[in-house]
Amino acid sequence: MPATRDEITTFFKKDFPQTKCQILEVGNRSALVSHPVGQEELRPGGTVSGPTMMALADVALYVAILGEIGIVPLTVTTSLNINFLRRPKPSHEIRAQSRLLKLGKSLVVGEVFIYSGSDPDPIAHATATYSIPPQS
Repeated sequence: MPATRDEITTFFKKDFPQTKCQILEVGNRSALVSHPVGQEELRPGGTVSGPTMMALADVALYVAILGEIGIVPLTVTTSLNINFLRRPKPSHEIRAQSRLLKLGKSLVVGEVFIYSGSDPDPIAHATATYSIPPQS
């Protein structure tokens, strides 16, 4: 049974209280998630760190998956590939638009475009595969 934005947000607050990601939209095999950019997210040179963008991509796809299959906590990332396309603006939030390309019984494949502020050009593109645990 699909999960709503509110259900996923509640799950994240309980099980992932450390995340700074905010779920903006979920549904139709997609999600929109944002992450504020502060001093902790910057690397030397004043740009948003790669691990911050990778975490945002991972969360955005996880949210899209939960939006389709419901709250299945042990759905896990099995691979994630990211291409950094351009330098993000360090004073803006970053946001990730994810979509599921394949939703199978045990594997999910998706992609994410990450944007900086209101810039329409993506700063990164990621693809990932997730494993859904067998249902008993």
